[in-house]
Amino acid sequence: MSKLDGNERWKGKMLLTEHQEQYQNRQNKGLSGRATSDELTMIRDLIMYPHMLTMCDKSLQEIKRSPNLFRTYFEQLIQHIMDSISKDLFALRREMRNRNIKVFDDETKDGIIYHRYACRGYEDKFGIVRETLRTEISFRFAKYAISVFHPDITGYTGIANNRD
Repeated sequence: MSKLDGNERWKGKMLLTEHQEQYQNRQNKGLSGRATSDELTMIRDLIMYPHMLTMCDKSLQEIKRSPNLFRTYFEQLIQHIMDSISKDLFALRREMRNRNIKVFDDETKDGIIYHRYACRGYEDKFGIVRETLRTEISFRFAKYAISVFHPDITGYTGIANNRD
């Protein structure tokens, strides 16, 4: 028995950031360097979200220039979708940082978009066909639009909810 056992002040434990990272790394040692299918889906989403934001931004600029009667409503809808995408992208980047996954520059060859990624020391290329990306983007836009009009039904936002 030490002198500090009866002292209530020492019951709470403080954990430094470096020690927390070491503790998490100790728990993650069971994971190999190769990306799991869930992590590959996260990489696909990380590639897809910036394209979606660019498409929304272009649509927003076109709507702002149009003399449409419902222009302000469309602007609000697109802005809400962009906010949801940005929130999901931020959460996804945080999760990928926690899993020690980095995605690098892209290149396009024969209609396939390639991205290099490093996953826990293992480096590889991730390729996605442009048409597949377009299909997934349109499917995802539909889900975001539904979540705007029926948030109680879909509850789409968040990286935990976008797994099909």
